[in-house]
Amino acid sequence: MNRRRAASEPVELVIFDCDGVLIDSERIAVKVDVIVLRELGWPLSEAEVIERFVGRSDLDTQAEIEAHLGRKLPAGWEQRFKPRYEEAFAAELAPVDGVPEVFDGIALPICIASSGTHDYLRHMLGLTGLYERFAGRIFSVEDVARGKPAPDLFLHAAERMGAEPSGCVVIEDSRSGVEAARAAGMRVLAYAGGLSPIALLDGPNTIVFEDMRDLPRLLDRYNAADRKP
Repeated sequence: MNRRRAASEPVELVIFDCDGVLIDSERIAVKVDVIVLRELGWPLSEAEVIERFVGRSDLDTQAEIEAHLGRKLPAGWEQRFKPRYEEAFAAELAPVDGVPEVFDGIALPICIASSGTHDYLRHMLGLTGLYERFAGRIFSVEDVARGKPAPDLFLHAAERMGAEPSGCVVIEDSRSGVEAARAAGMRVLAYAGGLSPIALLDGPNTIVFEDMRDLPRLLDRYNAADRKP
C-alpha cells in the first residue's frame, strides 16, 4: 500500500467496530470467556483471552479452541453457555463511555463492520439504544468469506458504502481489527480506552487514543492534513 497516498486522501467514510468501540461488551464477555474456557479445558487469563480472541469471529474462536484441545467441540456446545452471556449483558451492557455524544461531532458517513452476526448486532445495539442510528449500514462477518484480521469485511463495507479504501478511517480496539484495517489499506484510529493494551494496537497508519470524546477532533485532524498543499 502507498502509505503517503492513503495519508493524503480526504476522509469519505468512518467505519466503526462494534464490541469495545460502540458498546462496552468486551469487559463483560471476557470475564465469562475465562470461565467458559476453563470449563472446556483451556484455562487462560483475561489478558490471554484479550490477545487471542478479542475482535475475532465466533467461528474463528471455536476453531482455535478445537485446535488447542485437539478435539471437536460437540454440536450445540455454545448453547450451554449462552445464558451466562445473555444474563451478564442484560444486567450490565451500556455504550462505551463518550459514545452517545460523539455522533453530534461527526458529519461524515458512518457504518459498522463487526465480527458479530447480524442477529447479535441487532440485539446488542438495540439494548444500548444505538441500532436505529446505524440501521441499514451494519456489516457482519456473515457477509464475507474471511473474518478479521483478513481485510474482507472492511473492504466489503467500503464497497457497499461507495467509498475508496484509502478514504476510510476505521475505529477499532483489537489487534485483529487494526490488522484487518491496515491490510485493507485504511487508516486506523485505535481506541485504547478498553481492554487491549497500546502495544497490541500501535503500528503503521494508526493513531492510538484513549477517550472516545476525542474522536471528532482526530477525524478533523485527518481532514485538516488532507487540505494542506
